[in-house]
Amino acid sequence: MSSSTATTADPGHSSGQAAQWSDFPLDAGLALWNGWTGYLRSAIARGAGPLEFAEDAAEWWRASTVRAKPTWVTEHTEVLAWPQARLLDFSTDTDLLPTLLLPPQAGHASTIADYNADQSQVLTARDAGLTNFYVLDWLGATAETKDSTIETYIRIIDESIDHIGGKANLMGDCQGGWLATIYAALHPEKVNTLLMGGAPIDYHAGNSAILDSMQQMKKLGDEMLIYRALVSLGGGNHLGLSQINGFKLLEPAEEIKRLSALWANIADPNYVQRHIDFTNWFEWGQDVPGAFYLWIVEHLFVNNELVQRKLIVDGTVVDLAAIECPLFLLAGSRDHITPAPQQFALATYASTPDDAVTTEIVDAGHLGLFMGRSVLRDHWAPIFTKVAELSRT
Repeated sequence: MSSSTATTADPGHSSGQAAQWSDFPLDAGLALWNGWTGYLRSAIARGAGPLEFAEDAAEWWRASTVRAKPTWVTEHTEVLAWPQARLLDFSTDTDLLPTLLLPPQAGHASTIADYNADQSQVLTARDAGLTNFYVLDWLGATAETKDSTIETYIRIIDESIDHIGGKANLMGDCQGGWLATIYAALHPEKVNTLLMGGAPIDYHAGNSAILDSMQQMKKLGDEMLIYRALVSLGGGNHLGLSQINGFKLLEPAEEIKRLSALWANIADPNYVQRHIDFTNWFEWGQDVPGAFYLWIVEHLFVNNELVQRKLIVDGTVVDLAAIECPLFLLAGSRDHITPAPQQFALATYASTPDDAVTTEIVDAGHLGLFMGRSVLRDHWAPIFTKVAELSRT
């Protein structure tokens, strides 16, 4: 196995949800202190008086509350569409085998893959040579799509790959990673290489905030109770707002840290704009079909069926051993959602030769794996270059 480790941090380490909440008062208090002391230093340096303070407070409120729908930065063409997704073509050249990216589908827009001109997996991939590039843009669930199943999404991927040539490099971030893995196990002949970032495969490996939460749910006697209630609350869909609030509960002090840092830097227009850009993406919830969401929770998170050869999709057992293509697995040392062992487990269960498996642990949290500047430049770009070399027809 080819392995590159960019940090010595323990990828499976987690302080646990109990610690997150017990540390909350101290973390929140420290964030507020840093926010105010940072602001006061800036105000003194600027010679700001009462009028400027009022203007700063108004700007902080605007930046904290303004919301706009996330958009794609890079020019593209929509080439196929379903009620659940759109296939977007970002290609500038078709000499190589195509690459299909599956973004996360966890209550947010797919545009995280093309966050801005300096933080874009799409542009990084194209600049590294993957010029025949497509993305599946997941659409928010509606009353029409609330009963969509795992088979629905596998069919969408299959139709997409058939449309772009019949075989492709398949790439998945987070949820898109396990979805790509399931597809690759069911249709190995159509996948040239498999790339993943922060994607759980063995959900019970390592220590993650989600696994910790699941174990707490188990104490209630019915691990699915709360999740069914959330879907019921959403009229048959899992509301994006519910997912966003769930993420916030995993790191309860983070929201106060973000808002305090905004206050400390309110006189910096570039910082303010970066804050707005992030909250536009993070706070703009996107609903997930209820049937699909409950299937994920039951079969993957709770029962961990993917690595036990117990997962059945469209009447077929998903056998990870069917995967023989080169694997590129990128994990973050500070990823509290998907610790490295959950993703790296694929190398154990797949039949890919060791010398065709690349694993990297980088200094990043979960979102940083998809849009961190240094991660894109120093880790994804070399991976994309290697994949391009393996994509010549």
